[in-house]
Amino acid sequence: MIELKQNCKYALVIPTSMGTRLTPVNGQPFHCSDTFKMTASSAESNVGSVSSYLGLPVKILTSFVKGSPVSRFIKDNLASRHMDYEGPEIEQGGPWGYRHQINMAESGIGSRAPRVWNDRAGEVGRELKVKDFDLERIFGEEGAQIVHLSGLIAALSPESTKFCLDVARAAKKHGTKISFDLNHRATFWEGREEELSAVFHEIGTLADILVGNEEDFQLCLGVEGPEAGGADIAGKIDGFKEMINRVKEQFPNGSVYGTTLREVISVNLHEWGGIVADGDDWHVIEPREIGVLDRIGGGDGFVGGLLYGILRGWEGEKCAQFGWASGALAATLLTDYGQPADESQIWSIWEGNARVQR
Repeated sequence: MIELKQNCKYALVIPTSMGTRLTPVNGQPFHCSDTFKMTASSAESNVGSVSSYLGLPVKILTSFVKGSPVSRFIKDNLASRHMDYEGPEIEQGGPWGYRHQINMAESGIGSRAPRVWNDRAGEVGRELKVKDFDLERIFGEEGAQIVHLSGLIAALSPESTKFCLDVARAAKKHGTKISFDLNHRATFWEGREEELSAVFHEIGTLADILVGNEEDFQLCLGVEGPEAGGADIAGKIDGFKEMINRVKEQFPNGSVYGTTLREVISVNLHEWGGIVADGDDWHVIEPREIGVLDRIGGGDGFVGGLLYGILRGWEGEKCAQFGWASGALAATLLTDYGQPADESQIWSIWEGNARVQR
């Protein structure tokens, strides 16, 4: 599928801004709850969790608030996920200084949709700078097979934008493959459209693995998406394939292109599918029903499973199937990242085998 660099210390290196997620218990709305589950979270570390739980070495590049108990909570969480981490310790600067982002996310239930409110004021991850990381050591001496970049971090701040671009250039220089999940957020792009469009195009040109939904490809890269309205998601598969073909024409350096397919029947029942283009081969997973406890992180699980398959050297079809099932696994968990017990647990999801395992 993709020929990866060998003799690397890390399978995946992932730049991210770590924060916390607060989720009301029992599917209740945030505004009328008084009991919450707190987890350490970021979209990018969510992707790495599939590989780290299944035994591959993963390293997180991030920044921390020096002396913060939340910072300690995050470090302990990453260690529990079997991840290495590296990054500067930044002084809080007083009560109105830096902190880790807070994601307030209610899961919803039945006909009541999930709601998410992000509080990123003073986010320490906005200060990601290349001067705080020895990229020659990370990519030249230690080595990484894949670096995974996200449009969330690439658009978070002018500093993090430059950081992601520098990371992509360093990775390319040392033969590390680049995965780029576009992850468009309109509020991040406001007033920076021209600057970010240029950076996203450069990273997209360098990327070997390019992933996004129809809005991501349109809004980040200017690629025309499938026609709106009309058929359900399964009926639009040809339109999605045409979109990916347009992406391939504009960004021909890539080897793998992917998108997820989701149709929401109710909060707890979705039609879930995916499309992966591997060279000239297409791997289409027609949407299938999955049970959903919490939908947040399903797309990250898909990318995480896809990258795991690539790292294992599997054929494209098997990578796509594992990605689909890893996303379905994440949707059954109260964390927004997948925590697979082993490969067989994910393959059981793909096979539709929900019988008890004894």
